[in-house]
Amino acid sequence: MISPTEKEEKAHLEDMQLKLHDAVAKIDSTLRDHAAKIQELKTYLWEHRTDMDHVEKMSTQQFIEQRVLAGEAVFAHKKRIMKLLLSPYFGRFDFIREGQKQPLAVYVGIHAFFDEEQKKNLIYDWRAPIATMFYDYETGKASYEAPSGEIGGMIVLKRQFRIRDGQMAFMLESALNILDDVLQEELSRASDDRMKNIVSTIQRDQNAIIRNEDAHVLIIQGVAGSGKTSIALHRIAFLLYRFKDTLTSRDILIISPNKVFADYISNVLPELGEQNIAETEMEILADEWLDYKYKFQTFFEQAALLLEKNDEKLQRRIQEKSSLAFLKKLDDYAGHCEKTSFSAGDLQIERYPVPAVFIEESFKKYRGMAAGERLRRVAEDIEHKISIYHHYELTTGERGELRAAIKKMHKSSTLRAAYKNFFVWLGRPELFRPAKGAILEYSDVFPLIYLKLRMEGIQGAHRHVKHLLIDEMQDYTPVQYAVLSKLFPCKKTILGDVNQSVNPFSSSTSEEIKRVFRQADCVKLCKSYRSSYEITRFAQRISPDPELEAIERHGAEPLILGFKSRNEEGERIRQLVEEFFDLDHHLLGIICKTQAQAEQLHQAIHDDGHPVHLLTSQSTTFTRGVLICTVHLAKGLEFDQVIVPDAGENNYATAMDRNLLYIACTRAMHTLTLTFTGKISSFIASEYQ
Repeated sequence: MISPTEKEEKAHLEDMQLKLHDAVAKIDSTLRDHAAKIQELKTYLWEHRTDMDHVEKMSTQQFIEQRVLAGEAVFAHKKRIMKLLLSPYFGRFDFIREGQKQPLAVYVGIHAFFDEEQKKNLIYDWRAPIATMFYDYETGKASYEAPSGEIGGMIVLKRQFRIRDGQMAFMLESALNILDDVLQEELSRASDDRMKNIVSTIQRDQNAIIRNEDAHVLIIQGVAGSGKTSIALHRIAFLLYRFKDTLTSRDILIISPNKVFADYISNVLPELGEQNIAETEMEILADEWLDYKYKFQTFFEQAALLLEKNDEKLQRRIQEKSSLAFLKKLDDYAGHCEKTSFSAGDLQIERYPVPAVFIEESFKKYRGMAAGERLRRVAEDIEHKISIYHHYELTTGERGELRAAIKKMHKSSTLRAAYKNFFVWLGRPELFRPAKGAILEYSDVFPLIYLKLRMEGIQGAHRHVKHLLIDEMQDYTPVQYAVLSKLFPCKKTILGDVNQSVNPFSSSTSEEIKRVFRQADCVKLCKSYRSSYEITRFAQRISPDPELEAIERHGAEPLILGFKSRNEEGERIRQLVEEFFDLDHHLLGIICKTQAQAEQLHQAIHDDGHPVHLLTSQSTTFTRGVLICTVHLAKGLEFDQVIVPDAGENNYATAMDRNLLYIACTRAMHTLTLTFTGKISSFIASEYQ
């Protein structure tokens, strides 16, 4: 039976949809007017092309451009209204402002809707200042920060709705925080091939992070499944709303771990009514900053090498170059090079003396420029000094002699040679070990860039970026953060989880990152929402995190299956794949430790005719169905079901393996299955019955 309250809300929804339909009709009329006027102007421009002067032509073209831009803005508004027609709002609270008696019914939706006839907001954007009370308060005393100052009052009613395709699926009303009920319902649903917006289920701690507009650098340490990436993207959407006059999507850049992950998150901002923002990877930036002159390993290749070979020397090289102490030594060496690379001496140009101290100061002034440009600037300073103080203009020959003399004062060295010499200067020449073909190890790439920054500078490097978002923060070293700090002096949101490092030899904690960004604000997200309670508890036994708080959403216990042979194990995995297609789930992730294992398993299942997708370092899209990938490529993704093959002692035994197994298991939302042949991994042996 429908309650009187629910009946009233359904009537309100119908009324709201009528208003939205009217708004669409008016927008369509406006768009037709724009189209007609544009066509009229184009016709006029064509018919009078021979007798119009240049000024009139330019004026008419500008009118056309203005009309086109106005039409695009109106069309964008229509798209937002069309989205509201499907789901106008998800929440309501009634707020009585201090000093007033009548409550204001605040309906909160993904976009705002202003009724021109009533001259008031009928739906408030979730990012609006007043809407924050929906996330931060239950019924009772409440307040929000408006442009005019703090507004206090009382929330006397709070409701949450699910509206799909214009129909109200349910309504919840409570004096308590009702978001958890809706959250549980959302989390129980099947996953999708794109990350979705979470505006209807944002929690109070998440809301505080999203609306933090003061932090120059915000570091978010979030446990597996805490929604940190989604929160960061909603934070970007909030900042675009809050600073719409000075910040656009073109001013923001995301550094993501790989293209598959970038594709997976690409739906969130468009869902929130914002344009997608540019995305890149560390290797792409490194190539650009090194002028495409060096060949080097990728992070993926480095991780694969560590898994394939237990090379202790490689591990030590990576570990040492990933320390704050190494960054300090690199700084010291850059200072040493600065002092010793240039030895100024007194010069005599014609009959005019130029003291060494002047040349030395001029050289220091152009710190950060490429050597050739720096020496040219010093020569120009000397020439300018002689011209000003002695009223003498150098001849072409004298100018050439001056530049040759300045060049002799400088000890020239290639960047690569200077970097190699750093390890000699350090007394650790064994730490520099390029691979075959002079390919740099990945751990050398950003120290080399940092040295280039200190010695030569990097010109035109992303100065337009006003906000940088860095995901998977634990996989970047202090040297990488030092480079990012210098090349991106803008605001930053940095997020990750130290317990999800695929390479523990080069991982960074939030505390270490804060040593680079000393004014950074650090926040923690400790509640895990992705996995069922049983899966989260299972993963915690692999790699305990005392700060993690599992949400109480129950499901099946993880299943561990042992087999006598590889063939039996493979056959059971194929059966699990077949069973998946009969379930109401969208995504099955088969997560392997190495790329070679993933390729071998993909071949075996693919030969059976099963529609499965193999992800590689070259993959660019994330699709529904069965995906086979490595742990490295699975980071940040989530699946309805996860299968972890080859979970035996021979495959998961080291500290690095423990991290990988933990990451693989925490990708699962609803069901988790681990298979092995022979002896079970000690990390899960206690769970095997």
